Amino acid sequence: MATIERLGPDDWQEFREIRLRALADAPTAFGMTLADAEHQLDEAWKARLDQGDPILAVRDGDRLVAMGAGWHPPEDPDRMMAWGMWTAPEARGHGHARALLGWLVEHARTRGVTTVELHVTDGNDTARRLYEEQGFVPTGEWTPLREGSDLRIELLRRHL
Repeated sequence: MATIERLGPDDWQEFREIRLRALADAPTAFGMTLADAEHQLDEAWKARLDQGDPILAVRDGDRLVAMGAGWHPPEDPDRMMAWGMWTAPEARGHGHARALLGWLVEHARTRGVTTVELHVTDGNDTARRLYEEQGFVPTGEWTPLREGSDLRIELLRRHL
């Protein structure tokens, strides 16, 4: 049975493993490149998990098969950004992304956040469909995926 876990600093190696796997599997879905992530020091992976914002994973047996996270911008406590959503190919179609997104939205709601936002890459219709089914609305605000990229991401927003 799969369960959602909130990762902490002691989980940094598993977090690194699933994040690198996600970046290799879906390089057009993330702002960070696999090469950049592979060069991060162990301390950076640990620190990422020690910042207080939720970084989640779905564990199925002894392996993490999906991930998602939330970030609360310090300058805007009414807003949370969901990021890093990914499900391993062998685990897709089991509702893991929906469950992670639901956890993040509920986390935001219990902390008084009024808006949850996320980005989706142009052409990632599966992710866009999931986000829109969960109440996220396209804003029409487009930006490059990363500096030097021709790919674009759109901001989606859900008011709580």
